[in-house]
Amino acid sequence: MRPIIELVDVTKRYVQGDLGVEILHGISITVHEGEFIAIMGASGSGKTTLMNIIGCMDRPTGGSYKIMGHDVSGLDGDSLAQLRRETFGFIFQRYNLLGNATAQENVEMPAVYAGMSLHERRERAKTLLTRLGLGERLAYLPARLSGGQQQRVSVARALMNGGRVILADEPTGALDSQSGRDVMDLLRMLHEEGHTIILITHDPGVAKEAERLVKISDGTILEDSEPVSRQDHVAHPKATIVTDHTARTALAMDIAASVKTAIRALRASPIRTFLTLLGVMIGVGSVVAMLAFGNGAREQVLEQIQALGTNLLLVKPGAPGVRGAGALITTLVPADAEAIGRLPGVNYSVPQTVDAATVRYGNVTYTTTLDATTPNFILANNWPLADGAFFDDADVQSYAPVVVLGATVARALSPGGANLIGQYVLVNNTPLRVIGVLSPKGADQTGNDRDDVLVVPLTTGQARVVGHNYLKWITVAVNDTAQLNATTTAITALLHKRHGTIDFQVQSMTALLENQAQTQSTLTLMLGAVAIISLLVGGIGVMNIMLVSVAERTREIGVRMATGARVFHILLQFLTEALVVCAVGGLVGVAGGLLVAVAGALSGAAVVFSLPPVLLAFASALVTGLLFGYLPAKRAARLDPVVALAQE
Repeated sequence: MRPIIELVDVTKRYVQGDLGVEILHGISITVHEGEFIAIMGASGSGKTTLMNIIGCMDRPTGGSYKIMGHDVSGLDGDSLAQLRRETFGFIFQRYNLLGNATAQENVEMPAVYAGMSLHERRERAKTLLTRLGLGERLAYLPARLSGGQQQRVSVARALMNGGRVILADEPTGALDSQSGRDVMDLLRMLHEEGHTIILITHDPGVAKEAERLVKISDGTILEDSEPVSRQDHVAHPKATIVTDHTARTALAMDIAASVKTAIRALRASPIRTFLTLLGVMIGVGSVVAMLAFGNGAREQVLEQIQALGTNLLLVKPGAPGVRGAGALITTLVPADAEAIGRLPGVNYSVPQTVDAATVRYGNVTYTTTLDATTPNFILANNWPLADGAFFDDADVQSYAPVVVLGATVARALSPGGANLIGQYVLVNNTPLRVIGVLSPKGADQTGNDRDDVLVVPLTTGQARVVGHNYLKWITVAVNDTAQLNATTTAITALLHKRHGTIDFQVQSMTALLENQAQTQSTLTLMLGAVAIISLLVGGIGVMNIMLVSVAERTREIGVRMATGARVFHILLQFLTEALVVCAVGGLVGVAGGLLVAVAGALSGAAVVFSLPPVLLAFASALVTGLLFGYLPAKRAARLDPVVALAQE
């Protein structure tokens, strides 16, 4: 009968710097199906190293190791993991149960890596635990179980995928005498059912329970009793094999199990998890809020462009590039506006003088802006009246003492809402009769209140109120937008001829507002960059915490590898944890950013909500998790299972 395990002249050598230490010296041993073998030796004799090699947890330095006739010495890590998963079941002295998983979840672990369905593995784990007397403790965490109960959970885990070969490493070493006898009874029962049992012990009393005794000392076999053939044993259940159908769904099941484990790990350290989430939350929230405000500002500019029309030109005093152009420069006068108005293709030319003014009505005094202009002002600004009438050309010609109030000024002068039409107000101590109130316009793209204004005839404002005749700017409406460039050239030539120099600027209103929109976009990008930097800082925090998590959970990683986890499973586990952190942080950040944007909208800021920025911000959080979680995950996946299990 072909042996299930065959070692021939196996050696194991560890190299530390320039020194090499050989632990096993030409070990040869053959194990047949159904044997119950005790490998006994003192501490440091090499028995644990031998067990690690037999269980495919470690590789021999030399010699041949065959399982069912196949040499496994040169297999890669994933192939060895498959052998551990489908052939071996491990029972450890310290149980090696996951402290934050229930008894049933600990038992299910090997089946997760074998691709067994959720329902099937739950039922099998329940059956095994019930059979071992733990049916009422399925949902207990290891801390709530006695040592003997924990070891029985470990036995159930070893049997989860079949456990054709049970490797028991000092299974009674951490137990009291009664619990130790119970575990040995379990091993004898498994032996009778056909399992191959390899027991590692230093206790002669435990070793005598086996049918075959192998004594090892200083890496050499001193004694090996005759192999016992167990051909009469009951055939052992085969390990679970993943079918084609299961293989297609295995990844989904792996991800689901990884997400569950990730959430459990995060809940174990809530404060650390919150601090890790904080950077991601701030970054994502900033992206959502800044894009909402930035898009709102751009939409506001576009609305203003549509409201003003695309056929407007703005003539401002001061040569192009002059610092402070339009502030105290007096190169434009009303005659320039009249001359521009006579050019071919010009519909109308609106001169404007803008100054600060104090208006008084009754016992109310209010400081606002005075705009002295012509009747076409309401056309140039697309600004209808809410009440009364606007002044006309006759009022301009006669220096009429009349005024039209902006909505903000009207409210300030008459808090009770009384009608001011026909009433006199003092503007810079000049009495003017109110003839109309403009409809509300709201704030412009810079946040200035456009309704905080008084509008008077140009002649009245210059002669009676402010006492000067220079203009702040001239708004020109062109008949045909196709002629904007030609009209700009004509205005430039006209004013150059009139002034003898270029002491003015001619700008398209559309171009001006588009420049403002571009400036707003640049500001939004800058704020977005700050948000991205915050997200990167959060990502670095995630990476640091994940590296700490790998260091703290090294033994857990070793247990997972011992139960059949491949490199992919470990990599997926820790990547999933990083993604869960960033996903939760992203969701909270999105909610926070939307709340900030809503608060801004309620306070009057321009805000535009749209799905793409939210998706972009959330996707950025996930990408952050992938990028910054990969290094810790890769480090975890590269751990040697033997080294990992040896960590405290």
